[in-house]
Amino acid sequence: MIKRPPAGTIPEDPGSYQFKDARGRVIYVGKASNLRQRLSNYFQSPRNLHPRTRQMVETAESVEWTIVRNEVEALMLEYSLIKQHDPRFNVRLRDDKSYPFLAVTVDEQWPRAMVVRGRKRKGVRYFGPYAHAYAIRDTLDLLLRSFPIRTCSPSKFNQHERLGKPCLLYHIEKCAGPCVGEIEELPYRELVRELCDFLAGDTDDIVDRLENEMRSAATDLEFERAARLRDRLTAVRKAIAKQQMVADKNEDLDVIGIADDELEASVQMFFVRRGRVVGRKGFVLDKVEELTPGGLVDRILEAVYGEEPVTGYPKQVLVPQEPDDVGTYEEWLTYMRDSKVQIRVPQRGDKRSLLETVERNAKEEFTRHRMRRASDHNTRSRALTDLQEVLDLPEAPLRIECYDMAHLQGTDYVGSMVVLEDGLPAKREYRRFKVHIDGNDDYAAMEEVLTRRLTAYLDERDRPIGTEDEEGNRKPGKFAYPPQLLVVDGGKGQLGVAKRVVDELGLTDEIPVAGLAKQFEQVFVPGRSSPVEIPRGSEALFMLQRIRDEAHRFANTFHRERRSKRMTASSLDGIPGLGEVRRKKLLKAMGGVNKVKRAELDELQALSFLPDAVAEAVYTKFHT
Repeated sequence: MIKRPPAGTIPEDPGSYQFKDARGRVIYVGKASNLRQRLSNYFQSPRNLHPRTRQMVETAESVEWTIVRNEVEALMLEYSLIKQHDPRFNVRLRDDKSYPFLAVTVDEQWPRAMVVRGRKRKGVRYFGPYAHAYAIRDTLDLLLRSFPIRTCSPSKFNQHERLGKPCLLYHIEKCAGPCVGEIEELPYRELVRELCDFLAGDTDDIVDRLENEMRSAATDLEFERAARLRDRLTAVRKAIAKQQMVADKNEDLDVIGIADDELEASVQMFFVRRGRVVGRKGFVLDKVEELTPGGLVDRILEAVYGEEPVTGYPKQVLVPQEPDDVGTYEEWLTYMRDSKVQIRVPQRGDKRSLLETVERNAKEEFTRHRMRRASDHNTRSRALTDLQEVLDLPEAPLRIECYDMAHLQGTDYVGSMVVLEDGLPAKREYRRFKVHIDGNDDYAAMEEVLTRRLTAYLDERDRPIGTEDEEGNRKPGKFAYPPQLLVVDGGKGQLGVAKRVVDELGLTDEIPVAGLAKQFEQVFVPGRSSPVEIPRGSEALFMLQRIRDEAHRFANTFHRERRSKRMTASSLDGIPGLGEVRRKKLLKAMGGVNKVKRAELDELQALSFLPDAVAEAVYTKFHT
């Protein structure tokens, strides 16, 4: 474990610091406006550190730092060091698929348009990124009618140049035919410039020019040329329609939406140039280090703008949460753009609506990301095998049960049991429990639920022969199958309750138990004071997290149902003559309990299903 550097040796200047392990590998890179103040936070009592930070400090053997002139330089140095060393305890981009771009090779004599992915190179203008390659090809197919530049490969171009014959695209007017000298270099360059301007969002000048040329051709009685210009203008307008208008025409902005949990964050970005959405991309961050919501935005900004995006730096960045050090990041982006850049959280209006749209995209993509991981058979098999190994189970847990409690200050106490079979939710096996305890005691509630469930299993297992049906079949009960892993939502306390119940019922050797604490996603098992080391981002931990979250959702849903039912019925209880059927009819006819309370006597007596005596009893209940 690292030792604290001698007092006074750490400077108070801004800079970047690097923690290294015993082999000299950089395991964490950070930045600070005051290095002494920041680093001192790492050398306090380990009990006060976040578990992820504590693990990093325990792994480190040394710390080094580099002094810079200001916080912006510290930020830039931190980014370059993270990119160089890829430290294991810094936030990592995962699932960052390669998005397609529309590229124009402006450095060639006869530039061409093409769809590309991967690394960018100098001398090429990129537009996008786009969500799908087919979206680029559809747009390009429309634009080639107005800007007929070549799309062929160099070998294809050279082949037709040698033959002296153009390809099919020339004959259908989607290429100007530079390979056979049908257009000179300067007019061709003008076509390329107009296409790039259009893709960059500068569409008004092009539309105006085409309209003027079309009218001029018609005035000069050049009807064939006017018809071609009309077709080009139609194609341009269709392409414009594909670019969604979301802001004023003079606005260049990037919009960042985030959806996250304890382990990961899904990020979606819309690139808006001249008021139109010209590209989008998304990626997933592995939250290896301890992060506040603002700190997460910090890391996202570094990941996105560490190198200049192909769309350039925007004038404004819209984010759902202000960065922890918004001033430094605005200064950094302003330096990179060479003009003012603003980072803000929109509160109302069109920009707020746009941010909500992007956040909705992030949530949907996060859901798809989690579902992809959960539904893949090989992934599930690997997760179950990993759970068997890390928890030292006798076999892969093909049936996992998870339990959670829900209540409101000790009222409407309920428990939930959710089941994964072969790694997939088995909703037919879900069970709900009404808990009968006094006061607020999660341990007692957990004990009651587990005792009822496992006692029912024992009754089913030990049911005597001769209880078959008429056909000789023995129908399994609701709790006939034991779990191969029993998980409780909570830490050592809840795990202790589960262990005690299993021991008292004599199931210690049959049912292994584990606890999953939500705060730090730590897994506890009996006989160990420290949590089990399950790699962050692993499929095994993801499976436990998913069943825990499902148990929590199922318990809360049942709790809300019970609370709603109690609150609805309680004020109408005890009224003579008002049974369950009449009560439902009354609520439906009046539109809720509050309207029943405010109703006049003649309103109640006007209801055909309510006798006058009962109507008077209802009125008296709420007006005396």
